[in-house]
Amino acid sequence: MAELAQGCNIIGIPPGDPHKNFDMKRWRLLNNLVEGGLRCYYDHVIVGDVDELVVVDPPAQGGQNLLEFLSGKPLRRALTPPLGGLEVVHRIDKEPEAVTDRILGPRRHVRLAPPHYSKPCVISAGGTKIARGGGHFTKLDKLHTPPDALYLFHLKFCDFPPEYVSAMNRRNAVTQEIGGAGGVKDTAIGRHWFAEARGGEDRATFEAFADLPMHEGFDMKPYRQAMHDSWKARGTTGFWEFDRPDISAQFELPERFFGVF
Repeated sequence: MAELAQGCNIIGIPPGDPHKNFDMKRWRLLNNLVEGGLRCYYDHVIVGDVDELVVVDPPAQGGQNLLEFLSGKPLRRALTPPLGGLEVVHRIDKEPEAVTDRILGPRRHVRLAPPHYSKPCVISAGGTKIARGGGHFTKLDKLHTPPDALYLFHLKFCDFPPEYVSAMNRRNAVTQEIGGAGGVKDTAIGRHWFAEARGGEDRATFEAFADLPMHEGFDMKPYRQAMHDSWKARGTTGFWEFDRPDISAQFELPERFFGVF
């Protein structure tokens, strides 16, 4: 952990008995950190999991990196990539190269992320409202989606078999430790990761990526517009959301993204 997180501030979760609502408590901690402290010192805070990377399209922004891109953005808003993001998928029928010092390049196929990944992930300082509910909703009533600039990549399926299988095994070990009579159903730790919730053999999951409809080009404008068209209040909760349709589509990344991470 220390090697992977060099330069990061690591906040340890207090030891004790594992809790079945670990994920809910973790997100409550993250939200309180952002609302109560980080935004007092930083203009922008990126909220997400360790396998989610926010990336700027370099050519579209004159070669700017993420820090340079955000430095010119107004405060008091949340930035949301199109449909929450792009899931890097390992096409095992086309991509034999191992992932070593980079992911994009050896992996060049993405699918539109499932709807539950959608989230406003860049929170700006100075405001009083923040994304909640696992980071998927916000109290900001205006949606900001930077055009042709910002992308959220999700890496759950980027490498089969070693990384994916080892991650699954670690999650299974955690849920067994937490236990509970209901098994996965009683465990709020990303249930879709566990074996009994994944539904089938892992290799079949990756083989099925070849069946997703391939779309020519790399145009996210229609999906971004769909987010704006469906932006609405989330009932009487005080939060706002957009529709999160489950769209079956995959794209081949343009070469300009190769080596970004």
